[in-house]
Amino acid sequence: MPPPLPLPGPGADPGRLPLPLAGVTVVSLEQAVAAPFATRQLADLGARVIKVERPGGGDFARRYDTTVHGQASYFVWLNRSKESLTLDLKSEQGREILEELLAGADVFVQNLAPGAAARMGLGPAELQDRHPSLIPCTVSGYGTDGPWADRKAYDLLVQCQTGLLQLTGTPDEAARAGISVADIAGGMYAYSGILSALYTRATTGRAPTVEVSLFDALAEWMGQPAYYTRYGGTQPPRVGARHATVAPYGPFTAADGKDVLLSVQNEREWTAFCGEFIGRPELADDPRFATGSDRVAHREALDAIISVRFAELGSDEAMKLLDRTGIANAGVNSVHEFLAHPVLAERGRWRDIRVPGTSEPVQALLPPAYLSGVAPRMDPVPEAGEHTDAILAELGRGPDDIARLRAAGVCR
Repeated sequence: MPPPLPLPGPGADPGRLPLPLAGVTVVSLEQAVAAPFATRQLADLGARVIKVERPGGGDFARRYDTTVHGQASYFVWLNRSKESLTLDLKSEQGREILEELLAGADVFVQNLAPGAAARMGLGPAELQDRHPSLIPCTVSGYGTDGPWADRKAYDLLVQCQTGLLQLTGTPDEAARAGISVADIAGGMYAYSGILSALYTRATTGRAPTVEVSLFDALAEWMGQPAYYTRYGGTQPPRVGARHATVAPYGPFTAADGKDVLLSVQNEREWTAFCGEFIGRPELADDPRFATGSDRVAHREALDAIISVRFAELGSDEAMKLLDRTGIANAGVNSVHEFLAHPVLAERGRWRDIRVPGTSEPVQALLPPAYLSGVAPRMDPVPEAGEHTDAILAELGRGPDDIARLRAAGVCR
């Protein structure tokens, strides 16, 4: 048996095996975050992803900001390694071209406004009547049935509806999670659902449909606070950067002003923390702090004791002492500090990719899941409609046909 391949990094073997989704074609009517996140991960694994965009601007996420050499940060993150085709799907010719693409596709993904796909004849059942081997994937806000099927849903709205907003922030003010967690959750479940459907089709010949709603995805992530609330009678409180149901678990400010977050997870760690870090072994048996629930109930008094100790130590000194004590800890980093993190740099996690409008490369992180022997695909982010002519030519349109389609506004 050959030795295992190293994690891909500078100078590493670029990969001995083909990308696992090479030969899979995905057609996507996608915008914003959730669906593009799912399809980008399919592209990372070698799928051909044809992103169908509106003529005259494309995916509206292209214009969220201009921070990445003139491109939007969301769009650069979510759309590498894809091909962009512009089509006016309100036109008969545009729908005909889409239908030709779907005839040769393995997966169709859409996160259009509620009801829009069905009005174009692109509902899952209709698609599979015409293309039995196609795997349709619908990403919706609140599901395609039920009382909220027709409501629009954006990330922060779903954070509100699932109760997440009431769990983040301080006692005085709720706060949005700092990243698009509902969209990311929806995209992840769409991605894993599509992989499962491809496997099912390969092993049984049946092509399942896939449906994911942002609400259902984030509802799953709300499992622990949901159980805590249903069976405990009260929801976990908003406690800022501290953990609502475990203590001590949160940030403390060292003498040099740097915040250090620590987490005590069990009684063995608690005893060691009291004796070796705080220097007060008797606290381990203090009835206020005897159990995890006791420590949560008396969090304010406990945090005050820990804060006194942190005021005596610089952040580096505190973290080294916590390490020796066996207590998990981390400095509270800024995004700038994250970008320079040694775990990313020394493990070779960054790669250069190209974006439209500049020759200057952009750094992108490798996908988190490493498949031994496989180098993930890290191709450019496309311009809107960059691949339109090439895709139309594949479908048998000659230069004159393409010119007429452009003149008619079907694609441009």
